Amino acid sequence: MTRPVAGVICCTRTVGIEPAQAVMNRYVAGAMRYADAAALLVPSMPGLMKATEVAARLDGLLLTGSPSNLDPAFYDEKVEDAPGPFDRDRDAMTRDLIEVMLDLGRPVFGVCRGFQEINVALGGSLRRDMAASADLIAHHAPDEVDFDGMFNHRHPVDLTPGGVLATAFGAERAVVNSVHYQGVDRLGEGLTVEARAEDGVVEAVSTSVNGAPVLAVQWHPEWKPEANPQSQTFFQLFGRALRGSPLVVRETHT
Repeated sequence: MTRPVAGVICCTRTVGIEPAQAVMNRYVAGAMRYADAAALLVPSMPGLMKATEVAARLDGLLLTGSPSNLDPAFYDEKVEDAPGPFDRDRDAMTRDLIEVMLDLGRPVFGVCRGFQEINVALGGSLRRDMAASADLIAHHAPDEVDFDGMFNHRHPVDLTPGGVLATAFGAERAVVNSVHYQGVDRLGEGLTVEARAEDGVVEAVSTSVNGAPVLAVQWHPEWKPEANPQSQTFFQLFGRALRGSPLVVRETHT
């Protein structure tokens, strides 16, 4: 049988001295292998392509993590001293893609930046002090660690009883990697909290919009998923959603 097609958003990166559309292999491989799906990369070039031109050709959308932060102008009028780097073309493209995909009843899953994009698209906002606030646990490794050390920085999260993740994982808690400087401030409309860190920071959300499952996590299940059954389960849930199966989430939008 023909496998479903997952759209995977690209970031605007610099390769050599030129701008490029890029996504790390680990996101694409995670979706293709554990969701058992084909994949198409979606460029973040809103000046040349509209979300409506591609959304109907996708069975679902995966919004990846990225080194860039969302521009606060997309969710907040107070933009002074906002930390970059920014990828405003991706901000615009994902905003439009999320709207169109959900209007079509197609699933949207998010990882890290993608989690934040979903929250903002549904009317939420972000706090930008995750690395500096004394009332929070460390949500990002110290700057001096190497690349592997950054992704191996971990903390526990409490899973919402009866939620999508708690049910799928068969657990009340999980230990997740944590690589983010931004996080949820105001929760987006209709989103259900799936997990919280010990300091109360929202770590995962879900909802259903027009029958389309939405699931997003602040951590990185694409990082070495072969060694983490829960990470594999996240992508397996994406595969179910791509095939039209519900994820036991409450319908909150029409």
